[in-house]
Amino acid sequence: MTDWTKKHERFLQDNIPTRLGHLAANLARINSFSDDSTHPDFVVSLIRESKYFIEWTASQMDIDQAAELVELGRTLTYWQFNWEKIWSDTTALSQVQAEVSLWSQRVLNMSGLLSESISEAC
Repeated sequence: MTDWTKKHERFLQDNIPTRLGHLAANLARINSFSDDSTHPDFVVSLIRESKYFIEWTASQMDIDQAAELVELGRTLTYWQFNWEKIWSDTTALSQVQAEVSLWSQRVLNMSGLLSESISEAC
């Protein structure tokens, strides 16, 4: 069982871009592990953790970005509560994989981490 209080405290020590980077990485993991038929419970735990990351971050962002994260949270909640059906339906699973991949890229772009690393490389 995860100690959410400790995880919350550690997560809040990071700045917003880093938090968004963690969220984007979780979304990429959801995409990756949803291909593996032996890890459906792990995917659900990643979905749950991602929802916490959104909850712990959105309130400290501008309203437009927060609204995007809330929309992502709604999508994750739908997937969480319908995961058994999604998992057993290859078409639905493919749709989730495509959507979560887009969300991962979107959140990573929102973080600004890619542009920071490009700037530092120059």
